[in-house]
Amino acid sequence: MPWGRVLDVAAVALILFALWKVFVAPRFLNRPGAYPAPRVAFARLVGGAPFSIASARGHVLFLDFFATWCTPCRAELPLVQAWERAHPQALVVPVDVGESRAAVLPFASAHGMRRVVLDPEQLSRGYFQILGFPTMVVVDQQGNIRATWTGFNPAIGLAMSNALQNLTEKR
Repeated sequence: MPWGRVLDVAAVALILFALWKVFVAPRFLNRPGAYPAPRVAFARLVGGAPFSIASARGHVLFLDFFATWCTPCRAELPLVQAWERAHPQALVVPVDVGESRAAVLPFASAHGMRRVVLDPEQLSRGYFQILGFPTMVVVDQQGNIRATWTGFNPAIGLAMSNALQNLTEKR
């Protein structure tokens, strides 16, 4: 098979994967696939009582798992923050995984991040099946995980909007 044909097939496969990730995967928010979110609490980066998943009941919760050293996380961060500002009815909580408060505080301050919580022991990797960064976990108003999206998504705002709309329509 000539190399040109191989490259054509690879390009088509890449485009189909991107279309699936951006437009199809976010729509898999069906109730039968939902399962209860773990009962965990995370220390807040800046003061206050720990944040627990249970305290977010009644809201669509987007847990944005990241690390300060993660380049794709840095690229996706402004997209998530812009979406958060435009959708105050949703709750977006960035969760730093595996780093100390001292490492996260200057990063969060420099990027104007709000509601940051910490998972320095990386327990969320097991609790939420985090395979890489960034990972967004969508939790519905009843506390059930409805979707998990791993990896940089340039259309993360569209995916979050679809999830918010689908989950609030079903209430």
